[in-house]
Amino acid sequence: MRTLYGRRTLIVFLVWTILAAACLLIERFFPALLPLPSGVSVFRFGVVAFGALALGRLLSLTITRVLVLREKPVVEGRMIGRVLGLITWIAVVLIGAWALGRLSSFGTVFSLFGGMVIGWSLQAPVSGFAAWIMVSLKRPFRPGDRIQFPKLELTGDLLDVGAMYTTLDQVGGSIGSEEAVGRTILVPNAMLFDEVVINYTVGQARPYMLDEVVVRITYDSNWDTAEKILIGAAREITGDIIAETGVQPYIRSDLYDYGVYLQLRYQTHVNGRAEIAYRIQKRIFEEIQRDPTVDIAIPFIYSYRAGRDMKEPGAPVEGRALQEVQDIDLESIHTPRVRADAQDLEQLVKSIAVHGLLEPVIVQKNPRQGLGAPYEILTGNLRVEACRKLGWKTIPAIIRPWRGDDAVARPADAPDREKKEG
Repeated sequence: MRTLYGRRTLIVFLVWTILAAACLLIERFFPALLPLPSGVSVFRFGVVAFGALALGRLLSLTITRVLVLREKPVVEGRMIGRVLGLITWIAVVLIGAWALGRLSSFGTVFSLFGGMVIGWSLQAPVSGFAAWIMVSLKRPFRPGDRIQFPKLELTGDLLDVGAMYTTLDQVGGSIGSEEAVGRTILVPNAMLFDEVVINYTVGQARPYMLDEVVVRITYDSNWDTAEKILIGAAREITGDIIAETGVQPYIRSDLYDYGVYLQLRYQTHVNGRAEIAYRIQKRIFEEIQRDPTVDIAIPFIYSYRAGRDMKEPGAPVEGRALQEVQDIDLESIHTPRVRADAQDLEQLVKSIAVHGLLEPVIVQKNPRQGLGAPYEILTGNLRVEACRKLGWKTIPAIIRPWRGDDAVARPADAPDREKKEG
């Protein structure tokens, strides 16, 4: 109670108490002094009025003390104290109207306008109370369910349904995934009559829902192997859920520019959706890294294993390490004389200047010393010329071992290929 609010409340309580005691003392010695129309004296009215105000402050101090002992914030006691203060002042006004003999007139005015004001102000609370009764009887959702308000773009785990408010533990909001963030949200019950509420777990003893993990694979990947990896990961991680629901994971697919979307669909626990998806994705990633017949597709680059030999089912992983991208001198690359379209070259120069080089060139080591350059260009002739125009000294490249003249890109088809790559 050693807060500023506690000290101020105590001081006001002492002031009202002293004034009430003073009025009581004067009224005892001068009972007929300054009578009011109701027959009571001003000082008797003062005793009642100041006593009521002091009582309100005393209740506020007591409630605040109880809340502090329960380790609640002092501000909660301040909130209740304001309500008690309003009630005591209303009581003082009514007592004053009675003492002045105007209580009947006050009642007439209040019946004309007060009823309308109270009815208007209590519309939402009455609707909220009715919604609470409806939810308690029909039970469309219950504490522990995960519900969603689409119009409010709000999802949360239901903590409690009170007489005025529905309390949620917000899901998402400050993060991208569907996990409870520990932020409590109060939704007025009156809104339940106007909002569509989606219950993720209605009618289920345990809350499960359908979820999806999407993996993009290249067109040259082994589809059957990829499907086995995805299904195996889902069965491993959600084995207990499969045993309880009897629903097996399955695959759906879709084609797109860079490869195939494999959509793994499985039953997941509503509250653990993000964690289960993470574990499945991690398991899938580990298995794809171990299997050389399945590749992940990436935009702009055919696959993250670009530049590797064609994969064969069952081929060992050892000895097939990823080829690293190295920066090599532009002058060390021998490029054949290709008649490139000037407009295409200029567009590529502008693109590289803005976005950078999105894909490394591919070269092979050239054992012939007569060319004066240790590397022969395989893919990326137009990109090499564009980088030279930009004044680059080096360029990212994947270096392959020498495979003979047949491996070198023919000058006639190089410009067309560069248009697609650039």
